[in-house]
Amino acid sequence: MLVTKQHVLRRFWYPVMPLAHLAESPKPFTLLGENIVLWPDSDGGIACLKDRCRHRTAKLSAGYLENGNIVCGYHGWTYAPNGACARIPQSVEDERMAGKVRVDSYRAVAKYGYVWVALDEPLIDIPDLPEAALPGFRQIDQFYETWQIGALRLMENSFDSAHIAFVHRGTFGNVERPQIARRELMQGPWGFDSVAIQPVKVRGDLARKAVHTGSEETVRRTESSWYMPFVRRAAIHYPEGLVHVIVTCATPMVDDKTMVLQWAYRNDTEAEVSRADVIAFDRAITFEDRAILETCDPDVPLAVIDGEEMHMGSDRPGLVMRRMLAQLLSNHGEVEARLGA
Repeated sequence: MLVTKQHVLRRFWYPVMPLAHLAESPKPFTLLGENIVLWPDSDGGIACLKDRCRHRTAKLSAGYLENGNIVCGYHGWTYAPNGACARIPQSVEDERMAGKVRVDSYRAVAKYGYVWVALDEPLIDIPDLPEAALPGFRQIDQFYETWQIGALRLMENSFDSAHIAFVHRGTFGNVERPQIARRELMQGPWGFDSVAIQPVKVRGDLARKAVHTGSEETVRRTESSWYMPFVRRAAIHYPEGLVHVIVTCATPMVDDKTMVLQWAYRNDTEAEVSRADVIAFDRAITFEDRAILETCDPDVPLAVIDGEEMHMGSDRPGLVMRRMLAQLLSNHGEVEARLGA
């Protein structure tokens, strides 16, 4: 599936950057192939426009902010947060034309410390993350970086218990125990919840500290949610009482490049395990994922029985994703776009 060709995917919210990145200057981003520019407006909200001046196509993100508006750095055409041209400074005659000029605008809001954007009327709300409002949990922002992958590959990988023994053999996987336990899966209209219980290795002092154990092995009960199309929440429960919740968002920039944003919630304190140690623990795991996922084709086929990709029993969560996304396209009168089709 080529995400940039599926119009219905524009009707979801995607996190595009940490809110702190906006600061006082306009920031560019590419979402589903659309170049956009974001900045904080004078009313405390977030403005989001197509990153293209209507005059000579210069990127507005190369300009500057003035009284809550964005000024094109090429000829000074100025645009309000709603996309209306507020000023053409060259002459009175040009100024009269400003009211007829407009740049496409998009929805943008702040939530969980990140900027979320929807390019068209959203079908559903931004996912509700319960730990964000639960007392006793702290949020740890982990990383924000581009991966050369298709967004769906990362989502499938996030629910793939079979890869752990091999991809993560240097961290918590065990190649001598490749068998996986049965995963429960409860499907909803816009995603699914799942539960998996799996023994894992605990290698090194950092890992033992991060998961609150002195043992070299532990058992993880992972309660995960997939929020269509590309957000995953995994609440990992350890026997010692620690709950480590990972939120991973695969925001599609173009078909083969994805902005990966990840943060965590934990029910311990900085005194027990520092933010730096939590990030280091999870980063080692994501480095392993990235290395293998960037070797996979980004154009993930939604068809599950045509033989293009073979499947095994543990692939069920990914196959459910593919079927649900195929149904989403069908419900909105679209067909799957593929490379070479």
